[in-house]
Amino acid sequence: MAESKAKKQRNKQIREGKRNPELSRSPFVFADLRTRKTKTKLEQMNKQKYKDRASAYGDEGSFYFPGESVFLAMVKKIS
Repeated sequence: MAESKAKKQRNKQIREGKRNPELSRSPFVFADLRTRKTKTKLEQMNKQKYKDRASAYGDEGSFYFPGESVFLAMVKKIS
């Protein structure tokens, strides 16, 4: 792969005895500073615990009224 123009200039300066500008770079340039944390067992359990799942008893908090649209149509006709 070809060298970039900037890299050619840096190499030329190094050959001429001048300071290498790559030495002025921060030590954190190539470091990945994002922190990563795996979830604990308790966090995994709470994720499942509070997930909206269907219950065998039908008390999961969601409601379905099958005749609602018919009821609303009847109310509109009356009024």
